[in-house]
Amino acid sequence: MIEHLSISGLGVIDHAELDLTGGFNVVTGETGAGKTMVVTAFGLLLGHRASPTAVRKGAERASVDAELEVPAGHPARSRAAEAGVLDEDAADDAAAAEPFLLGRAVTAKGRSRASAVGRAVPVGVLGEIGEQLVTVHGQADQLRLKSPAAQREALDAYAGAEFAEALRAYQEGFARYQQLCAELEEITAHELERRREAEHLQQALEQIDEAEPQPGEDERLKSESVRLGNLESLRDAARTAQTAVAGADVDAAENTPSAVGLVEDAVQALAPLADQDAELEEILGQLSDVSSLLTDAGNQMGIYAAGLDDSGPERLTQVHARRAELDRLMRLYGPEITDVLEWAAASRARLESLQGDESRIEQLTEEVQALGSSLWQQAEALRTQRQQAGAALAEAVGEELAALAMPNARLAVDVTTTEALTRHGADQVAILLAPHAGADPAPLGRGASGGELSRVMLALEVVLSEHAPASTFIFDEVDAGVGGKAAVQIGRRLAKLARHAQVICVTHLPQVAAYADHHIRVFKDPEAAGQSDGVTASDVRSLTSQERVGELARMLAGQEDSASARAHADELLAQAARERPSAPDGSSRPAPER
Repeated sequence: MIEHLSISGLGVIDHAELDLTGGFNVVTGETGAGKTMVVTAFGLLLGHRASPTAVRKGAERASVDAELEVPAGHPARSRAAEAGVLDEDAADDAAAAEPFLLGRAVTAKGRSRASAVGRAVPVGVLGEIGEQLVTVHGQADQLRLKSPAAQREALDAYAGAEFAEALRAYQEGFARYQQLCAELEEITAHELERRREAEHLQQALEQIDEAEPQPGEDERLKSESVRLGNLESLRDAARTAQTAVAGADVDAAENTPSAVGLVEDAVQALAPLADQDAELEEILGQLSDVSSLLTDAGNQMGIYAAGLDDSGPERLTQVHARRAELDRLMRLYGPEITDVLEWAAASRARLESLQGDESRIEQLTEEVQALGSSLWQQAEALRTQRQQAGAALAEAVGEELAALAMPNARLAVDVTTTEALTRHGADQVAILLAPHAGADPAPLGRGASGGELSRVMLALEVVLSEHAPASTFIFDEVDAGVGGKAAVQIGRRLAKLARHAQVICVTHLPQVAAYADHHIRVFKDPEAAGQSDGVTASDVRSLTSQERVGELARMLAGQEDSASARAHADELLAQAARERPSAPDGSSRPAPER
């Protein structure tokens, strides 16, 4: 909802501050006073083309700024977040956000600048944000329901909750259908590549299986290779150490002392006297332990040396060959044996998937056919519901058009079948209008005058508003070419629409203005004109209850002070107050203070 609008240097408006309310806002004024500039201001906020001719003569630029109330989670907030001008948290939390501001400026040289939430944005982004918030219906403005997609969405919203549930179930199935079709296409379209991949994996896995690498085997072989490469040195060292610990063989020419022998000599020296001194007995025990340890170490060195004698060049050759085999696998499939084993496990699963292509293709084909058949049936059911909703919509809009002085106008909703399933079913929706008797239905916007089209859109918005309410509607010249009872009906329907959305209407008919909740007047300001080198100047302000009577009297008879005109204005306001529709919460809107 637009809460405040500021206009500067736009056409005949030098500067104006305009406060707006929810419900029905009406803008009136004398011909040439600048009512159209108010609509132009809203158009600039929607990204419409900015012409330098709109800049007031003598002004450097024209600017329009609006402050809006935008609820959390609104699409406009999401689009602002996508554009980077609003934090994502603020997009979902209106209370935490700064005021939602939109701005547009155009210089006398034709340069245009746009802003959203206080930050500069491209004009296109401003338009995308604005169109989520405001809809303008006027002779030169585009239709809200101009595209087939927008018309389908409007019809779907009008179709009700039962249709929405059926559409949701269809869309869930369609998402699954797309997933299966994509998988089937991927398998069949890349069959040769997948066959080649399977053959490559099979050969690689056969090589790995034949080699049978074990975790940590490469490190163990590396250690063994180092040991075998120093076999002579290791053997000599072991024999020397064994001799030093355990002594030489009995056949040795020299009988050198050994560590075991020397410790045994010490034990024999202490043993006879150990029972005479506890400390000495403890030392004897320690020497006995050392003797046992040395004996074990000597035996182990003998076994180690003997084992080295058994491991000859043949084992070293085997180790080198095994390491070369493992190195080749690691160069191909991973820097470590564990990487090779992990690659083999993943490739084995991939190979099973590739080898199962034929059965998977058959399975997918059956699933796609079955699901596709089911979706077509669901799409046909959706089409039937859309056709029924379209007929109801056309009838309801026809009743509204008859009351809006277009009794011969006929709305038609055409629902045709598409060749392929889409996320929304298999329907093409077109809202058509035959504005006169005997005219063939044509797309909205063709074959109807601007005033007629505005009334058609008013009728549509009134019917659709209860099912798909919008934020703000702006109507310009919706009452063009009508008067009397038809004007009263337009006022009633604008007030009815205002139960669900903010409505701003520029009108010259008092019968329409009487139904407004908030009356705004645009009027020429002679004093401002005198200060502007004779250039016409206008001001914009809200009217009090008594001022509304005078404005309606002016619109009725051209004389604000005419007693009869004021009496007629009072009568219009009283009648409108009695007929004013209930607010969305069921309460009645209060009549303006008298």
